[in-house]
Amino acid sequence: MKQFLAGLTLAFFVVVSFSWTAKPKWISLFNGKNLNGWTVRGNAEWRVENGTIIGQGGKGHLYAAPVLSDLEVKGEFRITDQGKGANSGLYFRAHEPADNPDGFPRGYEAQICNSQDAYTGWLWKPGKPTGKATALLTKDGEWFEMKVRAVGDSINIWVKNQLVMSYRDTEYKEGKFAIQCHNPGMMVEARNLYYRKLK
Repeated sequence: MKQFLAGLTLAFFVVVSFSWTAKPKWISLFNGKNLNGWTVRGNAEWRVENGTIIGQGGKGHLYAAPVLSDLEVKGEFRITDQGKGANSGLYFRAHEPADNPDGFPRGYEAQICNSQDAYTGWLWKPGKPTGKATALLTKDGEWFEMKVRAVGDSINIWVKNQLVMSYRDTEYKEGKFAIQCHNPGMMVEARNLYYRKLK
């Protein structure tokens, strides 16, 4: 009986320990059919085709509903130059500016751009490249994976499963996700978007 109870106690602690250490499941940001749960800001036009979010036609941002602090977010992205350069980004811990909801978000941005020095994988704050990416791994017209992890002041960005940026910053504590269409004459596409709340 003592051996049985000892084994039962051990099993209990194993299960409890696993529940403490297991990461939460990924949650879909996008239903693959429409933009339910998203908010359009700015002049860009957004639509869904074949399970892909597409933005083009002007400057604007597409915000997702969750407001998170410690998080991971991942997805597949592609930008295409249609005559005026292609520039986009995946925002996190971000909000619409109170004085101009159609303006650039106030929060962090994982840059998506292949034509400037602060390229894909850099961490941006409003108007300012902040955390340098170690390598440019993307190019126009090509799909790639990106993942962001933000816990407390620690922010990390992976591109094509390679860690390219690590930085510490405390300015933005929580906020929404958003996708950017930077200007007319370009197209941004996003699919397989997932997030999870940490801690």
